[in-house]
Amino acid sequence: MLFPLVSVIIPTYQRARFLVRAIESVLKQTYPRIELIVVDDGSKDETPYIVCRYPLKYVKLPKNFGVSFARNRGILKAKGDFIALLDSDDMFRRKKVEKQVEFFLKNPQFMAVQTEEVWFRHGRRINPKKRHAKARGYFLDRALDLCVVSPSSVMFRREVFAEIGLFDESLPVCEDYDYFIRYALKYPMGYIPEPLVMKEGGHEGQLSSRWGLDFYRVKSLIKNYLKHLPLLSAEEKILFLYYIHKKAKIFLEGARKRGNLKGLFEMQRMLSCLEFPYKLPY
Repeated sequence: MLFPLVSVIIPTYQRARFLVRAIESVLKQTYPRIELIVVDDGSKDETPYIVCRYPLKYVKLPKNFGVSFARNRGILKAKGDFIALLDSDDMFRRKKVEKQVEFFLKNPQFMAVQTEEVWFRHGRRINPKKRHAKARGYFLDRALDLCVVSPSSVMFRREVFAEIGLFDESLPVCEDYDYFIRYALKYPMGYIPEPLVMKEGGHEGQLSSRWGLDFYRVKSLIKNYLKHLPLLSAEEKILFLYYIHKKAKIFLEGARKRGNLKGLFEMQRMLSCLEFPYKLPY
């Protein structure tokens, strides 16, 4: 039997204490053909000393460029037929890669597939809310609301990146939200209901814990709305405008409370390029 090559990309920055378990979770996979690429986004901790112990490709960036830049460098170096991502504070379960490759071989119509996850916060297992249920099939309506695809749980056919491009390096956060809007505009998402990823949350330095993420979500929504406008159906246009309105309002209310004048100005500037079908209460 021929086994397609799978490239697994771990971007990391100052995560030496988590990196060992992430690396070992990939190297202990039951699937026999894996190319592991660790992209060090300018870490100043023990990361170089950790990676030298393992059979993997190590890409050391000269400074901290951000997670999108790091992921993209890994994708560009990957040689696999399939490409999987793994955040350095998460872990794969042993059959994760095997089961996703098996899914692709049985379902050639899908360009990506994600699995369920087990979530931990401060070492305690938590249950995700219903609104965080994993995307499956066509999911643009849900992709516009929040990110319902986890980078650590998804595997792509490599052609996806040629079709819709790489992660947006201008976004310091919400780059996954942006990417899966672009994906959802074109493809359905495959789904494996088994929890094959262990996800760790609640620790210091997580980008998703920052205030003001809705600024970047609105930036992504406006960018994708304007770029794809000629191809959007009437229903899709309404969905985009609804979520732009909703998320802009949340950000503006928070910015006013915090006296964030720069954020207020920048949000209003972004919104000024749109012609809303109704007046926004700002």
